[in-house]
Amino acid sequence: MKKTAVLFISSLLCCAALAQSPQSFQTGGTLVVVPASGEVRHVNDQALLTLMTEEQDKDKAAAASRVNQTMKQGIDIVRRQDPAAVLQTRGYYTYPVYPEGQPRPVGAGAKMPQPVGWRVGQYLDVTTTNLAALPGTVAAAQRLLAVSGLRFGLSSASARQLDEERIAATYRNMNERAVAVAKAMGRNPADAVLETLDFEGSGNYAQQEASPKVMRAAAAQEMPVVEEPSFEPGETTLRMQAVGKIRFR
Repeated sequence: MKKTAVLFISSLLCCAALAQSPQSFQTGGTLVVVPASGEVRHVNDQALLTLMTEEQDKDKAAAASRVNQTMKQGIDIVRRQDPAAVLQTRGYYTYPVYPEGQPRPVGAGAKMPQPVGWRVGQYLDVTTTNLAALPGTVAAAQRLLAVSGLRFGLSSASARQLDEERIAATYRNMNERAVAVAKAMGRNPADAVLETLDFEGSGNYAQQEASPKVMRAAAAQEMPVVEEPSFEPGETTLRMQAVGKIRFR
């Protein structure tokens, strides 16, 4: 009886030890999906400045003439300040101005009231990498034109360089995570074979330009002196996501 009891207790202890010991998976031929990411930063080296002019007059031709003259003079000022800048005019508009507080007619055949004037305007986009001269350019242009918007970003050359760097950073992260997965599985990282690597670019996070507020430009003949503004270009962060499929031999 004593011998039987000892054998029974030994069997129980053995079963308990087996139950507590972890079972290793067979990992030969296992396909592991590993996500990775990369991030790089760069100081912004390009600015997009949007200038505009607007006039209102009872005479549509007079308003258009003043806008045309002011924009021409404004373009000349910007070109003198920053000869290498890329200029593009856009958004030329003309629309009637109706009396305030007068209800609009409704219904078929209703006639619109006569306009009391005309509002005419135009926008000028200035793209430049000369950020050191930008405050002076803006101050000079503001003698005639109004600033509608200003945002900073990366030049084409910097964007290409940064794209190469973020691909390299993402691949490095993929390699690091693959090594960590191999160690966790108790495998030699040399047994891992990268079968597929799918780069999924997350975009440049280019912020959409806000809708410009209508601003009245100063009259051409006034030409006031404007103090130079202060700008901080900041930096741009580019991110990339990738998914790799790794199979262990």
